[in-house]
Amino acid sequence: MRYIITVTLLTFACNILVAQNSQLEIFEKDSLIVIEKKPSKNFFNNYILFIPKGTKRNSKTFLLVEPNNTGKPSDSIEVHKKHAIDLAAVSSVGNNISTQLRIPFLVPIFPRPASKPLTYTHALDRDVMVEKSNELKRLDLQLLEMIRDAKNILKALTIEVEDKIFMSGFSASATFTNRFSFLHPDKIQALAIGGFNGELMFPQNEINSLKINYPIGINYFEKLFNQKFNFETYKSIPQLIYMGQLDENDAVQYDDAYNKKERKIINDNIGATVQKRYLECQKVYLKANINATFKTYENVGHWTTSNMNLEVIKFFLAQMKQSKK
Repeated sequence: MRYIITVTLLTFACNILVAQNSQLEIFEKDSLIVIEKKPSKNFFNNYILFIPKGTKRNSKTFLLVEPNNTGKPSDSIEVHKKHAIDLAAVSSVGNNISTQLRIPFLVPIFPRPASKPLTYTHALDRDVMVEKSNELKRLDLQLLEMIRDAKNILKALTIEVEDKIFMSGFSASATFTNRFSFLHPDKIQALAIGGFNGELMFPQNEINSLKINYPIGINYFEKLFNQKFNFETYKSIPQLIYMGQLDENDAVQYDDAYNKKERKIINDNIGATVQKRYLECQKVYLKANINATFKTYENVGHWTTSNMNLEVIKFFLAQMKQSKK
């Protein structure tokens, strides 16, 4: 049995779950809470908080965060909500991590409107970062506010989490996570991403004498985000970055992911195919001394396997053990 609760007030959610678990050291059932948007707290979309069976109370742990990825645009937020709930509680790399490590899991319900087909919210592209509407603007900052809100809810449930988060993602949500980590490296304890079209952000201003702006590189970063890129903190984040050897899912070639100028820079200077880009990204990250481990899986395309999921889980488990030393 799984508890599914939609809440508008923090105290309402907490009272229900605390009453159900007041005498327990762990949660005996999976609990899924849909937290409604709180404009007063600067997040304008709902999010999901999944607490898996076996989560310990009165014991410090980590909060896992994975951006939602519907896989297609839709003007119906219910479509995005359904996919986000599936990601949080049914089947995903993030759900596997959460349930196996028994740590709480946050998934935002960010829209990806069909009425704005070039605004690829679930990949945190440049169109999103210049959005002005409350619903879509600075989704990275909205996610930070959701994380802050979730920590308060968990604390009321006597689940205390570390200041820094774990992040995971596959496909578009991997791209979101990669870009988010450049913006907020001080918030992340460790991250694992896969199936990201072979294209990662570069920690540099140019490539082959060409300026590369967000989301390819960090030129114009300070002007766009009113902050400097904290490279020293970023390169210290433990990262597991993985791809299937047969993965040719290539969002780079589509207008919703990159504009024509960005696409030409990538194809001409990083690689015109997923696997060529992936190899080039590895060279750039390793040369920059970024704390990344790259894994390639034979006979795997744009999907994950139980073996891949297990390695991701082991990666985060090692980070949990390391944090206790």
